[in-house]
Amino acid sequence: MSIAHLTRPQRWDSPFDPEMGESDVASLMERPPLAAINAEAFPDHTPLAGILQNDTRIVDYKAGDIVVREGDYGNSAFLVLGGKLRVFVADYPDALSGRETMGKKGFFATISQIWHNSTIPEVRDTEKYGSQTLRSTVSRGARSRKRGDSKRVFVQDIPAILDECRTAEMGEDEIFGELAALGRIPRTATIFAETDTTLLEIRWQGLREIRRFDDGFRRTIDGRYRQNALRVHLRETELFSKLDEEVLGKVADATLFETYGTFDWHVSFQRLRSSGTGGVEHEPAIARQGEYADGLLMIRAGFARVSIEYGSAQRTLTYLSAGGTFGLEELYATWKSGKSVSHGASLTALGYVDVLRVPAQVLEEYVFPEIDQPAAESVAVGSRTLAEDALLEWAVEERFINATKSMLIDLTRCVRCDDCVRACASTHGGNPRFIRHGKIFGHWMVANACMHCTDPVCMIDCPTGAIHRSEIGGTVIINDETCIGCITCASSCPYNNIRMVEIRNRAGVALVDPDSSRPILKATKCDLCYTNPGGPACLHACPHEALRRVDFHRGALAEGDLS
Repeated sequence: MSIAHLTRPQRWDSPFDPEMGESDVASLMERPPLAAINAEAFPDHTPLAGILQNDTRIVDYKAGDIVVREGDYGNSAFLVLGGKLRVFVADYPDALSGRETMGKKGFFATISQIWHNSTIPEVRDTEKYGSQTLRSTVSRGARSRKRGDSKRVFVQDIPAILDECRTAEMGEDEIFGELAALGRIPRTATIFAETDTTLLEIRWQGLREIRRFDDGFRRTIDGRYRQNALRVHLRETELFSKLDEEVLGKVADATLFETYGTFDWHVSFQRLRSSGTGGVEHEPAIARQGEYADGLLMIRAGFARVSIEYGSAQRTLTYLSAGGTFGLEELYATWKSGKSVSHGASLTALGYVDVLRVPAQVLEEYVFPEIDQPAAESVAVGSRTLAEDALLEWAVEERFINATKSMLIDLTRCVRCDDCVRACASTHGGNPRFIRHGKIFGHWMVANACMHCTDPVCMIDCPTGAIHRSEIGGTVIINDETCIGCITCASSCPYNNIRMVEIRNRAGVALVDPDSSRPILKATKCDLCYTNPGGPACLHACPHEALRRVDFHRGALAEGDLS
């Protein structure tokens, strides 16, 4: 039998900037924030110079360019190498956000859809395009740009913006964006270039390594988080809600930050599913069954599986998401009895998880004396059969636990009449925003429709902010007017629920880019008919009540919604 050899891919086979040279790295290491990092603390296999050469890139911004935007998701931080930036500290013009501002349609507007809908699919009123100002960008020198950076939103009248809006100045050697990048949370501010500016963009993998090997950098990042977010997070957790500010500060100071798994988990997940071989991704252990608990684990972002040993395999008991805790029952029992109590289950990372670890001694000193015995966290294995757990196992393996509004079809009720598809099409320009096809478990099918995820990786790297969460309800929607058809969101969706469509003008003529002669594309997906007063048209159109929207994330599995 013949075989072929292939060298195993290495992490730095694809540098962030393929043309980042040794002279660039040497210059960067002279910058004060980077010069303060102890290069000798880094191992030979991950040197600081290697991180700078492979996990960073130098990016030029013109005056007015939006660098980061409030509410967007990102996976990199920035160091200012030259120029001046401005941070909005109050409200700013809606046009800069790129988000949809339309509210729900009125009664007559909803009814008028019946006779105003075009018989030609994907017709657009092109006069509405251009409300957001875009600028084509070129690379530093002759360098190629990363996908998604070919267009930038920019502020046209900087003096007017500075006069009308409250902003703060940001200058050389300042770092920003690291908390959102490391925590996979939305950006908390909008920042634009006041002058032509040069930035060092550091992708998440590099941030992680620098934080891991340099104590000073780690203390800086952790200090910022403690100052800006950790106290709020603890205060909103019932266990710590009654502590006074002084004690809360001591708890915050002792809390440790940990990350597990792969930040861009959707890439390996898509590769695994497309291969057709099945199987599951590697799940790094956060805590193991039988080990003694040394601290309370609090999930800050991502998902983690709680499981027990079952023969030679693991049996899933439940999963945790942001706000979930693990180990409180064992820690309290240890404090109460004076005898060490080990974990009754294991906790492993599903894709990527950000964890806060509150040491046991802190809980014993400040928290346990003030509370009653906490309710049991553990799930009684004997209370459920393997058959009852099969659905949970399936949902975890397929990562449907990420879904807040998954579209389910009961195959025992569905007669394939496609009334749901037609209703969706009539509400969305002649083309349905979902496919009546998908993964099946028992008599339930998870249709290929946007699930409005808890962790919406599709929103990362959208250059114009067109894909975003609505202010009310958190629905993930796309602003058609500011979508530039870059395919970033469709490529990132782990579930293949975003589709690119060719659009036409009101006369039904296909729109083509004059420079490339290629069709103009727009990203489309289920938006839960958020402008319709009655909600999703598909649900109301089904004559057999075969459709339902299920929030996997909030316990639909445990509550038996899919029985």
